[in-house]
Amino acid sequence: MSLRWLNLQEYQSKKLMQDSGVTVQRFFVADTASEALEAAKRLKAKEIVLKAQILAGGRGKGVFDSGLKGGVHLTKDPAVVGELAGKMLGFSLTTKQTPKEGVKVKTVMVAEALDISRETYFAILMDRSFNGPVMVGSPQGGVDIEEVAAATPELIFKEVIDIFEGVRDDQALRMAANLGFKGPLERQAANQIKRLYDLFLKVDATQVEVNPLGETPEGQVVCFDAKINFDDNAEFRQKAVFAMDDTAESDPLETEAARHDLKYIGLDGNIACFVNGAGLAMATCDIIDLHGGKPANFLDLGGGVKENQVYAAFKLLTADPKVEAILVNIFGGIVNCAIIANGITKACRELELKVPLVVRLEGTNVQEAKRILSESGLPITSATDLDDAAKKAVAAIAKN
Repeated sequence: MSLRWLNLQEYQSKKLMQDSGVTVQRFFVADTASEALEAAKRLKAKEIVLKAQILAGGRGKGVFDSGLKGGVHLTKDPAVVGELAGKMLGFSLTTKQTPKEGVKVKTVMVAEALDISRETYFAILMDRSFNGPVMVGSPQGGVDIEEVAAATPELIFKEVIDIFEGVRDDQALRMAANLGFKGPLERQAANQIKRLYDLFLKVDATQVEVNPLGETPEGQVVCFDAKINFDDNAEFRQKAVFAMDDTAESDPLETEAARHDLKYIGLDGNIACFVNGAGLAMATCDIIDLHGGKPANFLDLGGGVKENQVYAAFKLLTADPKVEAILVNIFGGIVNCAIIANGITKACRELELKVPLVVRLEGTNVQEAKRILSESGLPITSATDLDDAAKKAVAAIAKN
């Protein structure tokens, strides 16, 4: 199956942590200004933080088309939360990471604002070199961990986890001590570490990163911000988690491709690439470029391709108005070339293909595939190899 990034909003990640007994700030989610006001009143907090929920970073310095500046606001007055939410919800927020037109805000998170007296870094990740999960921590949190690792490597601590045994008490306490938690906070931090590992296993994560794992003046250990990466291969048993995927800010073509288990990335050129295997797809893009053309996309069919996926792929490629030619480059090992050929002819007829199509097929059942294409009566240009295919695709655009 093609790799697909799962996009969760901040409040969704916090809810997953909360459900595993991890301590996070108390929070509510609101879709209207009146709901935000009610949530602020219910919190009964000394100070409230209101956060616009979009996937892009840099919210604090963003600007709304309502005129409001900043997607993150602190206040002690619940009434102000309602007013601010009214200027966020339904309006577009533009940050350094959003498109120029910004992203429409549909949800806000109303949370208890807590002071942080000390920030640490903690993560659990799958590490190939250890063949399993590893805990990584540093008493220097709230900053870029790569910078800490480069400047002060002695402040990075690791604990290898035996996946059959889990996190032992002595490991959790040692990590808590290395993070600088003292007295009763050491035991509290160790408990949080064990619960974060429970979450890591429960949701089939490949990484749970908490930055910062903070200490409050009141003596509480709190996960203030977290990033969770999930194993796409576990989607079949993590249906509830994957159902939370927020695709509103994704490229609609990429989202549609993922529905058909296709890996699609849009590019700026005009020659659509239809390839099996990521390496071959990159090589195809490079050779098109070498011959003076520009790829319009990176589309990887993967190994176990079916005829309906070929049709779906053509539908995606022809939906892009920039596409002036399509190059199909298939090297059939696992893939049966005849299945690809049948899918191509079906797509050409049913979608009434209007742009030149260049096809290079090699491998399993290739002679049968070539026969299907040649007897189809369709205007398909055959190519002998990848170089020939790229030249013909570039030339087809030049003719037009």
